Amino acid sequence: MSIALTVWAATAAAQSLWIEVDLSEQQMIVRDTQGPLFKWPVSTARSGKCTPVGVYTPYLLKRRHFSTLYDGAPMPHSIFFSGNYAIHGTTQVDRLGEPASAGCIRLAPENAEVLFERLLEVGKEDTRVVIKE
Repeated sequence: MSIALTVWAATAAAQSLWIEVDLSEQQMIVRDTQGPLFKWPVSTARSGKCTPVGVYTPYLLKRRHFSTLYDGAPMPHSIFFSGNYAIHGTTQVDRLGEPASAGCIRLAPENAEVLFERLLEVGKEDTRVVIKE
């Protein structure tokens, strides 16, 4: 079992929302205390870029955000979890399911909105983002 999954398993009972991202499968599973809620395709870091692996607590939520690093690219429903890395909606939905980002975790805009609203209900402190290879 990876370190991220070990930490996740140890804290699972205390958390209300888990956002699990599998980089090799390019998918996200969202769970709460009752079990799986959603399973969505994502796009993570393309070749030469990196999506950080580990367990994180979201620290900033921005309903409307534009990248300060990539020409003002839209990042709707951003959930920042590590530095400039965020989970957010994308206009490049045709790329979901394959690595395509500069490191963020991209979702279909409607899925990003659902996740964002769910996280607002639960709270940042009761949410974990688990990213595994």
